[in-house]
Amino acid sequence: MSESDLTEQAAVGGPATHPLDPLTAAEFEHTVSILRRDRGATDRWRFASIELVEPDKPVVAAFRPGGPITRRSRVVCFDRDSGDVHVAVVDLTGDRVDSFEHRPGVQPNMTIDEWHEADEMLRHDERVIEALARRGLTDMDRVLMDTWTYGGFLIPEKYKSLRVGWTDTWYRDQEGSNPYANPVNGFHCVIDVNSMQLLEIQDTFSVEKPSVMGEYVPGLIPGYQARTDLKPLVITQPDGVSFTLDGNQISWQNWTFRVGFNYREGLVLHRISYTDGDRARPVADRISLAEMVVPYRDPAIDHTNRTAFDIGEWGLGFMTTSLELGCDCLGEIRYLDAVLHDSTGTPYTINHAICIHEEDDRVLWKHVDAQAGAEVRRSRRLTVSCHVTVANYEYLIYWSFYQDGTIECQVRATGIMVATHIADGEQPRHGTMIGERTYAPHHQHFLVARLDMNVDGGPNTVYRTDCSPDPVSDENPFGLALAATSTPLRTESDGKQDYDWSSQRTWKVVNEHSRNAAGTPVAYKLIPTGCFPALIDQNSPVFQRAQVLGHTLWVTPYNSEERWPCGEFVNQSSRDEGLPAWTAANRSIEDTDVVLWYVFGINHITRPEDWPVMPADTVTFQLKPFGFFDRNPALDVPPTGDHCNPQHA
Repeated sequence: MSESDLTEQAAVGGPATHPLDPLTAAEFEHTVSILRRDRGATDRWRFASIELVEPDKPVVAAFRPGGPITRRSRVVCFDRDSGDVHVAVVDLTGDRVDSFEHRPGVQPNMTIDEWHEADEMLRHDERVIEALARRGLTDMDRVLMDTWTYGGFLIPEKYKSLRVGWTDTWYRDQEGSNPYANPVNGFHCVIDVNSMQLLEIQDTFSVEKPSVMGEYVPGLIPGYQARTDLKPLVITQPDGVSFTLDGNQISWQNWTFRVGFNYREGLVLHRISYTDGDRARPVADRISLAEMVVPYRDPAIDHTNRTAFDIGEWGLGFMTTSLELGCDCLGEIRYLDAVLHDSTGTPYTINHAICIHEEDDRVLWKHVDAQAGAEVRRSRRLTVSCHVTVANYEYLIYWSFYQDGTIECQVRATGIMVATHIADGEQPRHGTMIGERTYAPHHQHFLVARLDMNVDGGPNTVYRTDCSPDPVSDENPFGLALAATSTPLRTESDGKQDYDWSSQRTWKVVNEHSRNAAGTPVAYKLIPTGCFPALIDQNSPVFQRAQVLGHTLWVTPYNSEERWPCGEFVNQSSRDEGLPAWTAANRSIEDTDVVLWYVFGINHITRPEDWPVMPADTVTFQLKPFGFFDRNPALDVPPTGDHCNPQHA
């Protein structure tokens, strides 16, 4: 079967067949045509984002295949000449604009078009050309101007009313070489992104270029020789895959869920359920990554501005890249394409945006008995993944489903670190030397998972569980007793939770109205890993923009308008308008529809081994059944044998 035959075209062509299907190319075009017709959106307007307005949960639950579907889109757009920003809701079914709200004082997410246009404009600006020539850089085809967004507190006062960008400058030694190996230190441009004009050049200092090996492409690595002792690893499924793909719905090993996709979160998973006997039991309504905050922890002038909100300021969907069989995905693969739009509102397709395949996962369960002998079952998981390129960094996102009812999120960070040259004899305090007079600054990658849970159909209550030893006593003379204590979280104030390594803290999402055979409430447990304190002064302007980082977990009651933990408009923001603002009401989170916001990530103390391209740094967390089933739900997994290794059969 050819690779093209494996692509599921339902994600691209034809009308939507389910209320949660992502917007189609025709729907993007229809959205734009309505706004141009009814609201005068000229070609001087940019469409920062167009996304599906997901129907209310009862509407989705009541939908049956073939039934009527009402489709609406939500748009953030702005006039480049006036700077006016509007948020529109468009009724695609009714061919009309439902609402068109002016939003003064905010800046929408940046667009990929703006990034490319800024690079092109600056490389042809005479002031930039002359300034770089004074540094000995004259081949502008080798220059890369990398636009970053500004935090509101850093924008010079005279530019605060503008849509502004701040640029890094990089230089390639030769065509196709790694520009990030050659920073033009102390050289940054401030630009008006709406008028696409240079406002000023910040040319503060320069460092003589060291001789640093920063190449990773084989043909450019001095003395490169590929390993010759690596034998082929072939993964085949001669009888085909074990899952079914019906449009955007996936069914596998008792699991059923829908795949969604939008500009901001990228990959989204909806309506996750596990079939237990003859009953499909809900686990979660919607799970995704809702924000990514990457503060650079180096106060040097080249890095002060460097705090990225990669989801809120740019969008994982916009930065999703196509996947290749045998490289990004190995095995018997099915793909979903994705459709998004550029800043003119014109749709485009990301081919092979989402990869779906089964993976062997070693042993699922095993026991060796003196009489019964060995019983062993191999674990298999279904993985849904996408890959995102954020300028120099890559993020590989995997959601995996296991036969025992576990859901796992894994994020891998790879790509190229930001590098900085320093003068001879200097040593970095806030980074690690990775080459001759070159260091990589320490930084952090914080991810916020939004987990809209629905354990056994809800309503749910979240419990904190802590382990503690009982004191030595007559009943516990050897000090062996260990107790696990569960405490309900009743209000949003309670729901602000921090990880505690000393008590091995976890959190359970409990349905008090559904009991297992032992008579205890059914639950799913969040098993935290990769969580760490922000290590930022809480009065810092950076922290004020991302107060979500102040806790490992936040719990809120479901509200369809509360989607972005640092607020909707984080570009040029000064304060976190998301979770801190919502939870100030201290609403009840007991026995209701709850959303968990879990903060995890990578505290990246840079290494020489991360250069010139970084081996993937991996972080995970799991949602694991806790009393959700009466016993091991994977008892019915059949044994495997030598037929799975044909060379030994």
